[in-house]
Amino acid sequence: MPRRISRRRFIGKTGAAVGAVGVATTVAPVRARRARREAAAGAAADGRTTITLVVNGAPREVAVEDRWTLAEVLRDHLNLTGTKIGCDRGECGACTVIVSGKPVYSCSQLAVWMDGQSIQTVEGLLHDGQLSPLQQSFVRHDAPQCGFCTSGQLMSATALLTSNSHPTADEVRAAMVGNICRCSNYNHYVAATLAAASPTIVGHGLQAVPERTVAVPSRDGLKTVPTASRRCPSSAMRRRASMPSSVSAARRSTPPT
Repeated sequence: MPRRISRRRFIGKTGAAVGAVGVATTVAPVRARRARREAAAGAAADGRTTITLVVNGAPREVAVEDRWTLAEVLRDHLNLTGTKIGCDRGECGACTVIVSGKPVYSCSQLAVWMDGQSIQTVEGLLHDGQLSPLQQSFVRHDAPQCGFCTSGQLMSATALLTSNSHPTADEVRAAMVGNICRCSNYNHYVAATLAAASPTIVGHGLQAVPERTVAVPSRDGLKTVPTASRRCPSSAMRRRASMPSSVSAARRSTPPT
């Protein structure tokens, strides 16, 4: 006796077969049209977008994925590893770079936002193989401890001195409040930045800068010590708690206008 096929099964099987043929004949044209649209929009067929940057004064062209951050591009694709990744969420400031004159957290900036922007990293502070006056001042004042946050501190201080060549101590602290130093070496960073702004610095040669002194308690009474040698182990917590939200927010994921 021949096997009977219900009407429902017959329609279901023939419909599936027709659908498979239709998908096979339409997928290729759809993919081709998508590739043409991406090419017309400047996107590569593999999903990357080609952007043009000026990094430390040199024009660079990089094909990036939309998910890549500026920090990833600088470190992994341009080999500029002076930019450090600490928290990787726009809080510690170790990844700070200067974008069109402003300090930003590169871990919170998408690379595709940077198309056409001018970027300066810590490597760009060197001139003819010589440290900048600010870098020399950091060395002289023993600012770096473990050194992991130093590149970010340098970039924040550089941005400040570019816009304000003679800042006060409070202005230096305000400009660098977005950079955390887990070694609590903040007084050294402030003193080094103030010294770099001193008129006694000529060109790239760092001349002697008078030390600021302060009286601190000791067993024998008050003792006069250089301001730069004072440490405050708990200052990291206080600085973080008192950081204005506008400072950290301004350096996070904000596309350039």
